[in-house]
Amino acid sequence: MNDADILLAQDWTFPVPIAYGPGRLSEIGARCAAMGLSNPLIVTDRGSRDLPFMARLRDYLSAAGLASDMYSDISPNPRDDEIAAGRQTFRAGGHDAIIAIGGGSAMDGGKAICLTARNDVDLWAFEWEEPPVSLTPDQAFPVLITLPTTAGTGAETESTAMVTHVEKGMKFCICHPDLKPSLALLDPELTVGLPANLTAWTGADAMVHAIEAYCVPGFHPLCDGLALEGLALVAKWLPVAVREPENMAARGGMLVGSCLAGIAFLKGLGLVHAISHMVGAEFDTQHGLTNAVILPTVLRFNLPGMETKVKRMADAMGLDDPSVDAFIAEIEQRLDDIDIPRSLADIGIPADCATRIAEKALQDSAAATNPRPASLDEMQALVETAIAKAR
Repeated sequence: MNDADILLAQDWTFPVPIAYGPGRLSEIGARCAAMGLSNPLIVTDRGSRDLPFMARLRDYLSAAGLASDMYSDISPNPRDDEIAAGRQTFRAGGHDAIIAIGGGSAMDGGKAICLTARNDVDLWAFEWEEPPVSLTPDQAFPVLITLPTTAGTGAETESTAMVTHVEKGMKFCICHPDLKPSLALLDPELTVGLPANLTAWTGADAMVHAIEAYCVPGFHPLCDGLALEGLALVAKWLPVAVREPENMAARGGMLVGSCLAGIAFLKGLGLVHAISHMVGAEFDTQHGLTNAVILPTVLRFNLPGMETKVKRMADAMGLDDPSVDAFIAEIEQRLDDIDIPRSLADIGIPADCATRIAEKALQDSAAATNPRPASLDEMQALVETAIAKAR
């Protein structure tokens, strides 16, 4: 890729309509009006609701003659009770669309509200393992527009959302094949104000997505190609984005790399996410940070015997030594370089939760696509290692 291309406006149609480029938030009002919308509900997380881009978004909508309201009671790990309250807000306001803007939690919250906005179906009927819910034409999902403001989650092109089941203390994936974003608007200017730690945490999340998706077994050249290109972009631009937060090429490269890695994990994920989901559900940790801490522990479990795939990932990252040990060492060094803590204990996770987290992680859908099956004893050992000393 020519670095200059990252600064140019680009329109892509795969896998959903994507408008990429610096400054393209300014088009949101005209694009909503062209879709025939009049009153979208903006869904975001508590940490984003007062940021400057929120006011700009509402100004652009208003200038195009659209009304709007905001729902922002979304936690870092969205909860089922928050989704229920968001559904009520959507209905009470007579809204006709959802604009999900923010990081991964805002994306997941907006998508989950969209799934339930026009029906009385229980949220958990949309769980990944369940057959798709049958809906009538009058229950059609509202228009969904996604606006990521972090470069990490890659959640902007699909309907899948991770939501915490409060009663069970577990995260589950919910989705429906008929819900697709009508527009994903990727404006790297929206990520410029992201603090260095969140740039690092969300960027590491994108790296985990690319690695785990590529390591999932099976023949899926579309997802594999996206995973490798996403990994190449993240490897190149993440350290620059952390070190030079105003570098627009770095911000753009990360946003595209995150998007590609997010599409790639339609193929599946692995034990990093299986463990991270359950840690996040119990302790409300930041998802990208949790993934980043756990990653080396799972790589040491997964990668021996996967030399061919490791070589292709090493090539994508521009590494000289394609061996398994060298690859893991490089990942650990890169995590050090962006100040990722070296254990889950460092972010407040107690040792006595290991058995409970391991039991829940084995039930996570991401565990089913890990390249190496794990027994309960092996899973518990991984969790214990990640808590005590992941690297």
